[in-house]
Amino acid sequence: MDTIHFIVSQNIRKIRSEKNISLEELAKISGVSKSMLAQIEKGKGNPSLSTLWKIANGLMIPFDALVARPQSPYEIVRLSNLDPIIGVKGVRNYVLFPGNELQKFSIYYMDVELGVTWESDRHMRGTIEFITVFSGVLELTIEDKLFRLSEKDSIRFKADVHHVYKNAGEGRLIFHNILYNP
Repeated sequence: MDTIHFIVSQNIRKIRSEKNISLEELAKISGVSKSMLAQIEKGKGNPSLSTLWKIANGLMIPFDALVARPQSPYEIVRLSNLDPIIGVKGVRNYVLFPGNELQKFSIYYMDVELGVTWESDRHMRGTIEFITVFSGVLELTIEDKLFRLSEKDSIRFKADVHHVYKNAGEGRLIFHNILYNP
């Protein structure tokens, strides 16, 4: 199975080619340096979650288009075979099923260490998140509203606004995050 870095590098190169955008143009519209983009496309960079969001927003594509694996009629995903996307220390974000133009949603497995808080960049306009907590306690702040979710709780919300996640339990927080991109 290809590493997430290889998949991201291939997808950026392909999308950039399809949109006829140079590395220099992508640097301008994304705010990511041309040298960093070149490293990422070579599969040598280790882009943060924030960097990937900047690239996706610059290309005006769903984030999932950057991490999408080639499709087959069926797919078994084993977490032990996946590399997490590391954006915040203490958060491991595994892309279980990336979205694409035909499949407008993606599914993530989130593993969060005790006490970790992170802010999410606003997603593309119209994006909706669906979260289900499997273990631990999630405090989710959406704009100025605080929600506390425990094991077996779920929430749906518009994710094109400022939102913050926090592991507020006494151990690891495990949840699925489904992103719907219209």
